[in-house]
Amino acid sequence: MAHRSTGAAPAALTAVGALLLTGLPVAFAAEQPAPATASAPLAAGAAPGWSEPSAALLNALQRDLHLTPEQARERLGNEAEAGTRAGHLQIALGKNFAGAWVHGQDSASLTVATNDAADAPVIEAAGAEAQVVPYGLDELRDAAAKLDRAAADAKGLDTPVRYVDVRRNRVTVQAPRSDAAEALAAAAGVDRAIVNISLSPERPRALYDIVGGDAFYVQAGRCSVGFSVTKGDDQGFATAGHCGTAGTATTGFNMVTQGTFQASTFPGQDTAWVKTEKDWTAVPQVRGAGGENVQVAGSTQALVGAAVCRSGSTSGWHCGEIEQHDTSVSYAEGTVNGVTRTTVCAEPGDSGGPYISGSQAQGVTSGGSGNCTSGGTTYFQPINPLLETYGLVLTTTTAQSGDTPGTETSQGSWGAGHVYQVGDEVTYNGVTYRCVQTHQAQGTGQPADTPALWERA
Repeated sequence: MAHRSTGAAPAALTAVGALLLTGLPVAFAAEQPAPATASAPLAAGAAPGWSEPSAALLNALQRDLHLTPEQARERLGNEAEAGTRAGHLQIALGKNFAGAWVHGQDSASLTVATNDAADAPVIEAAGAEAQVVPYGLDELRDAAAKLDRAAADAKGLDTPVRYVDVRRNRVTVQAPRSDAAEALAAAAGVDRAIVNISLSPERPRALYDIVGGDAFYVQAGRCSVGFSVTKGDDQGFATAGHCGTAGTATTGFNMVTQGTFQASTFPGQDTAWVKTEKDWTAVPQVRGAGGENVQVAGSTQALVGAAVCRSGSTSGWHCGEIEQHDTSVSYAEGTVNGVTRTTVCAEPGDSGGPYISGSQAQGVTSGGSGNCTSGGTTYFQPINPLLETYGLVLTTTTAQSGDTPGTETSQGSWGAGHVYQVGDEVTYNGVTYRCVQTHQAQGTGQPADTPALWERA
């Protein structure tokens, strides 16, 4: 079980402390629309839930990513638009697709990788830069899965972080010693050429600790609220699994009885949700800089390289970039798979708190290393799998239809509350659509009205 205390973080990073403020475990820590050009920033309203970013969000991006106000605003627009183009290209390239990422100070450039040089003209015609690489994304993920299985057999603590690095076109094994990483690659039986070894003394720990980022308490310590959710008539919030087990009672930031953990998974995943009492109301907000609230409009998954900000009850509001998706981290308490690696800092008590990109929910704080004084690396549990696993609906500024997750409407197989992955197909009003960005469908976001999320098949 993850170490949980109300004291300071352990001096050594050998403990995988969850960011529950007691002492962190180290898991803290049809016709397709014409493609946009790579240099054109997103027009307001071109993506679901797009709205003018709050001053608090822009100020934090300027501070942490060293941007001007114009760069911060343009970056958010460019990243939202690039996600749509990348989704279209992933579908078009099929098994040749090897990943996509944005780059540049304002994320004006999109690179899409393929393992077939014949795809380059298609990529470039869509306004993206083409990069021809040896391995497709499926190959990288298969290799990562083998490494994860081998790490699970060996407890994984000598090779605590593993991830698919699309920019490098390799699977990276991060370890304090090269011999441990080499031994893992051999035990997994993967082609050594596909493995990149990154030496680092980091020992991630799980972060323990209804506005996202506010504190809540369990008997063992403090965590942070992630995102407000509903399940039928019940209200509550998503948070990290290492913060509590099913049946654990919670107390709110105001020390008033709050709710009870309904389900929790850790390790394997770092997911949980708390059903709150009737006097608590779920709202589509997370706590931003200076106490200002940031609105949550949806859960469209951001690309590698995109800016992301985090709120937590210990360190507050901080921003950074998404480094890699599909990361596996071995904490002292066990391995967590499928988390996202970021450059955002976090500290004990921030566990379970929300990560948001623009107005789109990304995930809840799992673990990491370092702190917000010297900097660090953190990992978040993506929100869409959490919602899908527990049948939850994210509370957003977009009006909900009242449908339960996955319920088909009278107009076809599309349903509000369902989590859709890139490539999924649905029907709506007799037309077939294909998903181009992973997201949970919102009540007013029908496929015909959201070209940033859907293309006609």
